Amino acid sequence: MLSIGIVGLPNVGKSTLFNALTRSKQADAQNYPFCTIEPNIGVVEVPDVRLKQLADISHSQKVVPTAIEFVDIAGLVKGASEGEGLGNKFLSHIREVDAIAHVVRSFQDSNVIHVQNRVDATDDAGIINLELILADWQTVSKRLENTQKKAKGVMAKEFQKELDLLVRVAAHLQTGRLARELEYDEDEAVIMKELCLLTMKPMMYVVNVDELGKDKPVIEQGVPHVYVCARLEAELADLSPDEAIQLMKESGISESGLDQMIRAGYELLDLVTYFTSGEPETRAWTVKRGTKAPDAAGVIHTDFIKGFVKADVVQWKDFVEAGGWSRIKETGKLRLEGKEYVVQDGDTIYFHIAT
Repeated sequence: MLSIGIVGLPNVGKSTLFNALTRSKQADAQNYPFCTIEPNIGVVEVPDVRLKQLADISHSQKVVPTAIEFVDIAGLVKGASEGEGLGNKFLSHIREVDAIAHVVRSFQDSNVIHVQNRVDATDDAGIINLELILADWQTVSKRLENTQKKAKGVMAKEFQKELDLLVRVAAHLQTGRLARELEYDEDEAVIMKELCLLTMKPMMYVVNVDELGKDKPVIEQGVPHVYVCARLEAELADLSPDEAIQLMKESGISESGLDQMIRAGYELLDLVTYFTSGEPETRAWTVKRGTKAPDAAGVIHTDFIKGFVKADVVQWKDFVEAGGWSRIKETGKLRLEGKEYVVQDGDTIYFHIAT
């Protein structure tokens, strides 16, 4: 399951946003730093209008959307990489998530304390990013030291590529830049994955604003930005679906913060959704873009990878317009695909598995 860690300075609206996204009150959202210590975890169904249409055509008894996990991580502060504010513990929580939603404050409220006693979204982001960079520099420096010890005598040549990479990454981090800004070849990418660096994780900025439609600060070029009003999201979470739609219309928005964050998360991690649909159930499945049919089947059950024979594939819209599996063959749009087929977003698939 995709997991997104919500990070930022204390009192920027992380826990309020988490509660709204997960429609819960499990995250403490008090007006003081470190009111969240252990991370709160909430699993949210991913909204997808295609599911209902597929289920209606298949007369499915059950509809199962895919899900996303949000992790509310306690507020980091300046010096976190050195352990300030229980920083080491919080940084370890960030290492466990797939992507980062970096919440920055752009709202004015004298009743909500700001740990830096001012509101500057770009500066806030810089503090967090620097702590992540410093933590990564420590990780790379330690690995470099260990590799240098191993790379002696006849073993030196074997470790040269890794040494060159680590020296390059350490120097880059020392200049205050993020590891993901560098380019890596295939071999280097394997080493970087082993390092589990925080600044290699895909990241989006979630800018918590006073009102949507007003100022929209850009924190970092080339990084996805989602603009939300956590206060409004909290109101929407307490309403029925119809009431929420009405309030969104009145507020001039067509998409909730949850929908925006999920979409940005899918784009960050390069994910696609495919469907299985029949009378028992219609279900959404998430895989990495570029996944071949046997591995996509393996998301349903790992045994399906070895047992994969072939797959009936049709785009969801064609499936709906034709009237389901019984009629799709007549349209000529049903394809029989083999082991090399790369699954596309919106595919509706029936896997043939050898038992």
